[in-house]
Amino acid sequence: MSLNSLSGRFALLTGIFVLLAELLILLPSIANYRLDFLESRLERAQIASLALLATDESLASDLESELLENAGVFNVVLRRNDVRQLVLSSPIPGPIAATYDLREQPFWASIRDAMRQLADPDDRVIRVIGAPVNQAGQLIEITTDTKQLRTEMIDYGLRLLLISAAFSILTALLLNVAAQRMLLVPIRRVISHMTAYANAPEDARLIITPSARLAELRQAETSLAAMQTTVTSALKQKARLAQLGQAVARISHDLRNILTTAQIFADRLETSEDPAVRRAAPKLVNSISRAVNLCETTLAFGKAEEPAPSLSRFNLSALVAEVTEAEALAAESVDGNAPIEFLSDVPAGLMIRADRDQLFRVLSNLSRNARQAIEATRQPGTIEIGAGEDEQEWFIRVGDTGPGLPKKARDFLFQPFSGGSRKGGTGLGLAIAADLVRNHGGRLELLRSDEEGTQFCLHLPRELAGSVARADAD
Repeated sequence: MSLNSLSGRFALLTGIFVLLAELLILLPSIANYRLDFLESRLERAQIASLALLATDESLASDLESELLENAGVFNVVLRRNDVRQLVLSSPIPGPIAATYDLREQPFWASIRDAMRQLADPDDRVIRVIGAPVNQAGQLIEITTDTKQLRTEMIDYGLRLLLISAAFSILTALLLNVAAQRMLLVPIRRVISHMTAYANAPEDARLIITPSARLAELRQAETSLAAMQTTVTSALKQKARLAQLGQAVARISHDLRNILTTAQIFADRLETSEDPAVRRAAPKLVNSISRAVNLCETTLAFGKAEEPAPSLSRFNLSALVAEVTEAEALAAESVDGNAPIEFLSDVPAGLMIRADRDQLFRVLSNLSRNARQAIEATRQPGTIEIGAGEDEQEWFIRVGDTGPGLPKKARDFLFQPFSGGSRKGGTGLGLAIAADLVRNHGGRLELLRSDEEGTQFCLHLPRELAGSVARADAD
């Protein structure tokens, strides 16, 4: 049993506490035994002295010696009526080493004197003072030796130690058994569940079912079950994203070939004799080129992460015009819908530093979501894109007069497959937009969403750091 284990440390602490309990029991008991021994000597000495006082005649020396020997003392002194009288006496074998007054001795002093008695192996003479039994005088004083006292204290201490040790060991064993059944077994069960779950975290059957009787362990199992449920759901979602990425990569491969062919035909439209076709051809070519570039990017990375932004300075007003024109054309192509007005509040000379294609995707996603929300109401509406700057950042606001986002969409706004507000939507648009803005070192936030409409704000910092700054330098 290792001390690094819970059972080992519990056993060690149990042993320490048992030892402390032994000391707390043993020391006062030995001190009390010593006091009882000395008080017994005082009582026996008082009885012997009363036998002498009961007669007016003096005792023979051999009888006096017998009385002193039976009392276990060398002499007896009584104080009666303020008169101190040596009642029984015999030769003292040595000087008096210490005097103990049992009438006013505190308990801690008794323990101290008892420990000193045990630690001194020499036979010494001591004086003991106490109160006579039944008030037969003012005090009684005896002299005796410590040999028998120390021997009996040692015998008593050993007997008490053996008895208390037996009970302590039994108590420790019962405590260990109880700890094993009440604590260690449930903890090992939790550990086994964690180990099994770690080997296959996608398997929902391995999520622990709280069953502990102790409130603390049950709370730990409940928290573990909640964490395992969250991890399993996240892994399943990541697996879905990985499968989606593979599917998108395969689709992008074929779509790139189709768009390449369409790009060739779109190039020829620039030579058309129709002026309207010639004016629309550059926009069509730019849209197809952007789609081809997106397909190639998807194929190049083949994963859910977006590539680092390729930063450049460009006019934001021109980019916003491209976004609004594309969404206006999409709105006009839907029959039976009320008109949607697109407004731009971007200063004509505002230059920003960002990845132009990625920012186009962000604004297109936000504008498309706003357009589809307004179209769902079959009421006229307005979509406005505004922008500005200060010393720290550029900011772009995209607002609409649509019905606002539902509560579920607001709670999981930037989570894929969870924040969709339109029936049949995947919720990927806002997640992609937030990821693209985050790659620029900025943030995308929802300013408001109610019955009067929705407004988002993009924050793009002027000071770039980390990978974004390196990308700008490249």
